[in-house]
Amino acid sequence: MESPTPAQDTSKPALRRLESLLRHVLRISVSDGRIFIGTFAGTDKPLNILLINAEEYRIGLNENPSGRFVGQIMIPWKIVTKVEAQGDATDFEGDVSMT
Repeated sequence: MESPTPAQDTSKPALRRLESLLRHVLRISVSDGRIFIGTFAGTDKPLNILLINAEEYRIGLNENPSGRFVGQIMIPWKIVTKVEAQGDATDFEGDVSMT
C-alpha cells in the first residue's frame, strides 16, 4: 500500500485545521495595517493565503471605511499578522504560527 504524499497527509493537526477553514470567510490582518476579508480558497507551499471574493479595508482616519472589492488575492504569509475565521469553522482565532 502506498503511503500518502505530504499534500494528502491529514494526520497533522495544522493541516486538518487549514482544511477545516476551506470555503469559510477569513479576516486576514497584515503588517501594513490593511485587513482582507474573503473566502479561504487555499494556500501554496510557502503558506501564502488565497482568498476569493475578497475586500480590502484600510484602517485609519483618512481611509474609506467601506473598503474596496479586490476579488481574488494571494496574501504573502510573511506579512500576515492575524487570521480570524467567521462562524463555526473550528472557532479559530489566534496567532499565525503553524508549527
